Amino acid sequence: MKSRSTQTPWEEFHGPNLGYLYEQYERYLSDKNLVDESFRGLFDQWGSPHLTSAEAGSPGLSPNEWMKRVSKLLAVLGMAANIRKKGHLEADINPIERRKHVGIGDMKTYGVTEEDVRGVPAEFISPVLKETCTDGLSAISYLKELYMNKIGYEIEHINDEERKWFERQIEQGYVDGAIRLIDKKRLLEQLAAAEGFERFIHKTYVGQKRFSVEGLETLVPAVEELVRLSAKGEIDHVAIAMAHRGRLNMLAHVLDKPYESIFSQFQHSAYPGNKPALSTTGDVKYHMGSVTEKNYDGKRITVTLGNNPSHLEIANSVVEGYARAAQEDRSKNGFPEQDFNKALCILVHGDAAFPGQGCVAETFNFSQTAAYHTGGTIHIIANNNIGFTAETSESRSTEYASDLAKGFDVPIIHVNADDPEACLAIMGLAFRYRQEFNRDIVIDLIGYRRLGHNEMDEPMATNPVMYKKVRNHPTITAVYQKQAEESGVLSAEEAANIEERVAANFQLAYDRVSKEQEEIPSIEEMMNAAPANRLKEDTAVDRLTLSQLNGELLDWPEDFQAFKKVQKILERRREVFENKGKVDWGHAEALAFASILHDGMPIRITGEDTERGTFSHRNLVLSDERNGTKYCPLHEMESAKASFAIHNSVLSEEAVLGFEYGYSVFSKETLVFWEAQFGDFANGAQVLFDQFISSGEAKWGQKSGLVVLLPHGFEGQGPEHSSARLERFLQLCAESNMTVANLSTAAQYFHLLRRQAVMLQRDEARPLILMTPKSLLRNQAAACYIEEFTNGEFQPVIEQPGLGTIPEKVERIVFCTGRIAVELADHVNGQSPMDWLDIIRVEELYPFPQKDIMKLLNRYKNLKEVIWVQEEPKNMGAYRYMEPHLAKIIPFHLSVSYIGRPEMASPAEGDSLVHKKEQQQIINQVFSRKQAGSMVQ
Repeated sequence: MKSRSTQTPWEEFHGPNLGYLYEQYERYLSDKNLVDESFRGLFDQWGSPHLTSAEAGSPGLSPNEWMKRVSKLLAVLGMAANIRKKGHLEADINPIERRKHVGIGDMKTYGVTEEDVRGVPAEFISPVLKETCTDGLSAISYLKELYMNKIGYEIEHINDEERKWFERQIEQGYVDGAIRLIDKKRLLEQLAAAEGFERFIHKTYVGQKRFSVEGLETLVPAVEELVRLSAKGEIDHVAIAMAHRGRLNMLAHVLDKPYESIFSQFQHSAYPGNKPALSTTGDVKYHMGSVTEKNYDGKRITVTLGNNPSHLEIANSVVEGYARAAQEDRSKNGFPEQDFNKALCILVHGDAAFPGQGCVAETFNFSQTAAYHTGGTIHIIANNNIGFTAETSESRSTEYASDLAKGFDVPIIHVNADDPEACLAIMGLAFRYRQEFNRDIVIDLIGYRRLGHNEMDEPMATNPVMYKKVRNHPTITAVYQKQAEESGVLSAEEAANIEERVAANFQLAYDRVSKEQEEIPSIEEMMNAAPANRLKEDTAVDRLTLSQLNGELLDWPEDFQAFKKVQKILERRREVFENKGKVDWGHAEALAFASILHDGMPIRITGEDTERGTFSHRNLVLSDERNGTKYCPLHEMESAKASFAIHNSVLSEEAVLGFEYGYSVFSKETLVFWEAQFGDFANGAQVLFDQFISSGEAKWGQKSGLVVLLPHGFEGQGPEHSSARLERFLQLCAESNMTVANLSTAAQYFHLLRRQAVMLQRDEARPLILMTPKSLLRNQAAACYIEEFTNGEFQPVIEQPGLGTIPEKVERIVFCTGRIAVELADHVNGQSPMDWLDIIRVEELYPFPQKDIMKLLNRYKNLKEVIWVQEEPKNMGAYRYMEPHLAKIIPFHLSVSYIGRPEMASPAEGDSLVHKKEQQQIINQVFSRKQAGSMVQ
């Protein structure tokens, strides 16, 4: 008789039946999906079937008896597999609604009896159970307790290595072990504080919005546990994103924001630090973030809660950018050195928003790519079983809020928020998984929402059935307190003392807050308090340095063989210094990057097709045409004193732009770029421009020097590839919040990038929105001689060379910006003398360069016309922004006229011939002198 430790399921197979088993195993080896799931489980666990010496001498069973025994064995193993795979469907994970019983753990579902199940050795069901379970029946009962209780696991869709890791952790009793280590009294104190905080505010500040966490109070100690584990795991920084629900509670109990600070915001009384120094208009209290440093047993850790507007999931990718920036060392040349243990990202989602908001899928999609990987994010769905007034059947088409994550091979754990101990244990398991595999994981923390969407809503009007259940359900604190008392963890008296102590803390903090309302300034007064800007910078680079940098950019390894056409184009760049050639746009950018790195400032640039450039103009990353090996000269520059990161992005705008914005906020010394493939693609990221890039400083005091490159220009490519919607960005401009520019020369681009880099760590740092060229990239009229790089600085306004030389004769001034200026310049050179005309290029549209323009205007005493010319339709482009600004500073008897396309619903014509006709008409009007009785548009 063999001992149990040597038993294998192959003992049940003999003679021809063993032959059949070998046949199934061969099919399994060729493709696992060709065999039954039960056989698959056997082969996964036990490997190849084999004969022992004892089995070789067995007389065997009759075919009929053998088939019965095998079918019973497979049925029991199938039952075990189903409990693991589908047990979550019957698990008690919803505190207000019991799941429908479908028989996943019932023996009759599989046609077996207790005796059949008992007859299967425990280790057949799971090797880790052979020491803890006496037989198959106890093993099955144990699996049901693990997989069908307060926790539901969805791990069958992930790869085998990770799935088996989870099964070992689960079945070896990780959760029970973790629960035994929980400080249960401390946990009750945390729950009491979270619940008490909400109730104190509710009764003290009646009718004021706070977006209560009630019904999911467990979220607060759960996130605190992740922070504690991170500190214990030597992680330096935890970056958290969440929407407004529960944010105040999180600020108080995870970020340690004083109660006094929060209460003073409700009372509108003064409290130090409540308004960020650089903000003007501010934001509502439940959108604000915070940064704090915490200490756990001598382990210090920084915790950041990102600012978030009401766009529920939009901060996710922003905070992912924080985490990546925190993980990277940018002090050396080459790519930054990334250490996943420098930062952990935690994203708290809403149950309706998780499947409903596209940026969630975008963030999952880039989570394992080189450009955006942060070593695994822990996602927590704060599952209220409702979104606004929409119940789950209205919010999604799937069983769970978390189902989206399955498509990205992300493990999912559902847990009942009424079991705080299980929740904390699962946070530990999630953290352990992240550290082991550096991949994302989702915790679906299922509770309810005790109040309405906000504290003034009455949910019984829209969701009466659900809210009858909610109002009859005890609070999480009450549930856990009862559990703690019954298990003898603490007495009723001790529990009452905790509640009294928590309430006293709130009252004490309230009493310390001034009851006098802070003086409320006007918006104008707030704006006047903003710091002045200083934008003039010497951005020239001496010829010797530029020549050396140019040489390094063209110094490739001897064994590297670039594509011949690209190599020929790049080799021409030597002529700039050797044969007085011109520097085109791509070359100017490369020199700007090289000089900024030489100055010790890191650079990061991403976007669709960014390594090459949409229009094949950049070519900063080269491929060996023989084997595809990548080479980036900026990585190998010995003169570089900082890192250079360049990546082709995933095909997303919103999440990618959010990531880069977040990176720029966190790493203020890094010049961060996001490049759209075409400018109008930025439409897909409009929320970021509206809620973060243009207004982040005014609302939150959040500085960013992000550079956004948007290809723009009307060149006959149709409605979708012409306009970067310049007008939308100009509409967002105020309070010196960003720079918007539309340049006409490569040297201007060089100087503007260098100015942006210099400004990064000053109060003047601001995002730069740049309309970048397409055809001008190779247009020699936009290229510049090297002297324009070794001298001077960025010019907000440029006067057309050759015009305006006799000021008293100038009668018409034409203002323009960007590509159209170069086209006009081409026509100037071929025209008869035009001493009656001057053309002024406005390179920097915002801040409006009023002094520079007035200086030019003051030269002309006989003006009869001031015209704005543009390629864009009249209701688009810069006209409606520029017209009132110009009208204020031109002679009072003049108005601003317009030349350009008429108002249009679509940005551009679809027919290239129509485009050419319209474009020529614009040019002709600029150079046609106004006749008596005629009018410019």
